[in-house]
Amino acid sequence: MFAILRKRRNPMIRIAAIISAFWVAACTPIAMNNSNSGQKIDTSKPVPVALLVPGGSSNAGDETLARSLKQAAELAIADLDGVDVDLRVYNTGGDATRAAQMATKAVDEGAKIILGPVFAQSANAVGVAVAGRNVNVLSFSNNTQIAGGNVFVMGPTFENTADRLVGYAASHGKPNILIVHEQNTAGEIGAQAIEGAIKSSGAKLAGKMSYPFSQQGVIAAAGPIADRAKAGDVDAVFMTANTAGALPLLTQVLPERGVDPAQKQFIGLTRWDNPRATLELPGVQGGWFALPDPSLSAQFRSRYQAAYGQAPHPIAGLAYDGIAAIGALVKSGNPNALTKSGLTQRSGFVGVNGVFRLNSDGTNTRALAVAQVRNNQMQIIDPAPRSFGRAGF
Repeated sequence: MFAILRKRRNPMIRIAAIISAFWVAACTPIAMNNSNSGQKIDTSKPVPVALLVPGGSSNAGDETLARSLKQAAELAIADLDGVDVDLRVYNTGGDATRAAQMATKAVDEGAKIILGPVFAQSANAVGVAVAGRNVNVLSFSNNTQIAGGNVFVMGPTFENTADRLVGYAASHGKPNILIVHEQNTAGEIGAQAIEGAIKSSGAKLAGKMSYPFSQQGVIAAAGPIADRAKAGDVDAVFMTANTAGALPLLTQVLPERGVDPAQKQFIGLTRWDNPRATLELPGVQGGWFALPDPSLSAQFRSRYQAAYGQAPHPIAGLAYDGIAAIGALVKSGNPNALTKSGLTQRSGFVGVNGVFRLNSDGTNTRALAVAQVRNNQMQIIDPAPRSFGRAGF
């Protein structure tokens, strides 16, 4: 086991670098002109929508992502009933400066709203570039630090996941939660999200423990973390670690040091079912994590595969969701459909992974199911709600 984990050391470093690209420091979001900010539209004509994708770079991964986002958006347009969207695609090259330039060009060419870009720094730059033009941005980022003003984040957020899992834990006899996180940007932000969820849910923070983001760091910190977790005032251990990083090692060493997962509920801020082999690890058995409605996600993957002959990128559904939301709003016939008040309607929207809504602070709320690892399998123990106002929100 340790030999295998040593081979994971480099991937952990690479994953840290990838995550940091989404969690860059950002400027304060710029407020727009009024509380009903955003472009008015003529619903009798095709509505110009700009899609900003990371195409045009020398990175093959960016090109694959760009293509998948574009195709998902086109699939959504084909599903619109009685709504005409004029989709215009702009390549940002994955660069913030170019993204801002493309956003300005898109607005010059008539775009009423911007869908994308992906990376946090680019999304922030786009928001700043078009704020004075009264144009809203539905970015694919999951970084809530750039949310606000005219920028909305569409990606799944730590805050939303933490709210779902902490709420479930508090209502199922596990209210005293110990946070265990990496000493890096993603770990710190994840820990903040869990702590915020604890404060708002009626649960209790039983402490915060951290470890350096390395194999040696996990092993060195395991003893003190285990000692705290075994205390009588701890019901659950909520970990920010992911499957490509410290999760396999962390869930191995804590039980080795006396933490019984049958007594201390293990909870994960990230999905534990990818890769599938993670579900077979002894340490994750009985653990909880959250994910979008699996049946709806599978339906989207199947439709996309049938249409394009390949599987969608993991975040391609965000492009579909953006078009679906825009289409639903435009269909209302309200010229203020794409203003902030329209985008943040409390009833939300139906996306490929379930219902979601955009919040006035630029964040989002998405329906999530709670899953448990049982006998090397993922089992849904609390389904994702299919509408707002149901249990689970």
